[in-house]
Amino acid sequence: MSDVTGLELRSTVDADGWLTLNLEDVTYPTPGDDEVLVKIEAAPINPSDLGLLLGPADVATLEEVGTADRPALRFRVPEGRLGSLRARIGQSLPVGNEGAGTVVAAGAKGQALIGRKVGMIGGAMFAQYRLATLREVVPLPEGASAADGAAMFVNPLTSLAFVETMRAEGHTAIVHTAAASNLGQMLQKICLADGVPLVNIVRKSEQEAILREIGATHVLNSGDADFRKKLADACAETGATISFDAIGGGTIGSDVVQAMEQAANRTAGEYSRYGSETFKQLYIYGALDTGPTTLNRLAFGFQWSVSGFLLTPWLKKAGAEVTGRMRQRIADELTTTFASRYTATIGLADALNADTLRAYERKATGEKYLIDPTR
Repeated sequence: MSDVTGLELRSTVDADGWLTLNLEDVTYPTPGDDEVLVKIEAAPINPSDLGLLLGPADVATLEEVGTADRPALRFRVPEGRLGSLRARIGQSLPVGNEGAGTVVAAGAKGQALIGRKVGMIGGAMFAQYRLATLREVVPLPEGASAADGAAMFVNPLTSLAFVETMRAEGHTAIVHTAAASNLGQMLQKICLADGVPLVNIVRKSEQEAILREIGATHVLNSGDADFRKKLADACAETGATISFDAIGGGTIGSDVVQAMEQAANRTAGEYSRYGSETFKQLYIYGALDTGPTTLNRLAFGFQWSVSGFLLTPWLKKAGAEVTGRMRQRIADELTTTFASRYTATIGLADALNADTLRAYERKATGEKYLIDPTR
């Protein structure tokens, strides 16, 4: 076949401190032996995508600088943050961690996939086409749409990784923040199926309702006056000693660890000025609050740890067997446990509409956008 050309969404930071989003023409060569060319039909905008798409740019400085045919946006990067971006200055970087579509061409080892719908991971998914290796694609189950398979990697693998981590580290129950997200709903379904007690923390009553409908037992609203007491009660009831925090900034992580310590002290045999002997683990995996993380560390003794959690390094450590088992479960439960709901489906150009960008940049719970580059 001859080379194929398509549009790809790019993010570029220049030396003057401007971050620009635009659409660029990209030519894709004939696939190699272990490659396929996929026409992308669905790609979700995940919070993890926004880190590359917008980085530390100030969204309030948004300017429309493109044309009707080729929209483009630019933003100012605060001077104090520009130093951390030196490695990407001047580079036009493709965006989009995962997606799905139809294989339109393949090398010798991928001929059986031509015409099949596949899910993909590996970056550069906010585009009309993606040249991918065979290890980056997973055939979708019969009858599944591209929208069904578009988000089959980041959130499903992360939610499964939380449970795997809990078991591997000897914990028996989990606390999760921002729990009504698509990822949070998946985690609740997994925990129900696997018999894992889960304490969900949300910020709004309508988010409580989402989780209750799934079957959640413990759903706490951080805005309630007695939230901290309820949290300690839930930790005592479930025995939760590990937490995964999507918020990052502020005191919520500290509140969770303190509640775990309070729960442990309810059954402590004797007082210790060093706190309980119960080890408490907090993993921060998100940054819905980009401010500093505040820890009231003397309130929860000395048996604790706070760490970052990132999916890709975790998968490398977990190994092929664990990852393969997780991927198979996702494929088997793609339209049930791991189904994603979307607020809106937009085209590539729509992603560079100022109002639309402000909407998906908010990262509001229950508001997830899907890009369909065929629009």
